[in-house]
Amino acid sequence: MRLQVLSDLHLETESFDPEPAPGADLLVLAGDIDTTWAAYERFAGWPVPVLVVPGNHEFDRRELRQALPAFRDHCARYGLTVLEQDEHLHTAPDGRRIRFLGTVRWSDFEVFGPAKQAKAIKAAGYFQKVMQATREAQVFDAAAVREEALQCRDWLRARLSAGVSESALAEPSAAAADATIVVTHFAPSLRSADPRYGTQPTTASFCNADDDLIGQADLWIHGHVHWRPDYTVPRAQGGHTRVVCQARGLPRKGESEGFDPMRLFSV
Repeated sequence: MRLQVLSDLHLETESFDPEPAPGADLLVLAGDIDTTWAAYERFAGWPVPVLVVPGNHEFDRRELRQALPAFRDHCARYGLTVLEQDEHLHTAPDGRRIRFLGTVRWSDFEVFGPAKQAKAIKAAGYFQKVMQATREAQVFDAAAVREEALQCRDWLRARLSAGVSESALAEPSAAAADATIVVTHFAPSLRSADPRYGTQPTTASFCNADDDLIGQADLWIHGHVHWRPDYTVPRAQGGHTRVVCQARGLPRKGESEGFDPMRLFSV
């Protein structure tokens, strides 16, 4: 199966016209497409199914608990499937059953270890001020982000270690999936860190230490880092997991140089 992947288009301020990639079987939108949500209408009538994992900026200036169901409804109007701690089973053209596990996977600020966590959380305050989001009538601050992040990780870890859930199956007795693809907005490893910023504390707001989970997937797609890492991680059972990001980023910062929206990823 061949996937077109897009993230970090930031169409609330940027000019870009997404087009279907020839030969793609499915489109994955890995977050930060448009803070206003208006640009999701552009994907209505897309020639292949569209899966959406929201990014952090999809929650800007919104109440977290209210925003997610509203975002699901908004995307459903255009035939788009939102995954936030959700599992989706897709049958590829060759008949293989591909399982998608999708979650924002907010940052838990643990990527540099316990000794540097406090500094990472302090540095994250800047990003939460930019978001201006709330959660249950409280500011959605770095501590709240960490709580959400740990819930995301617990869900993802549990689903990776389990078989396909009956809720994801049209037929509960059907066989297990032939491949598993994880889609997160936040990056799963420091290997995805933007080389411009290296290991400074703010990098913990972009990357998690999910290296122990990566090998349980066949492909891991993420966004958020505004560049395009593409690397493989050995799997305990043999073979490798590919980790990719197709973020366009901001042209004014040179981040879109080399971005190919028609690129396809196979699984």
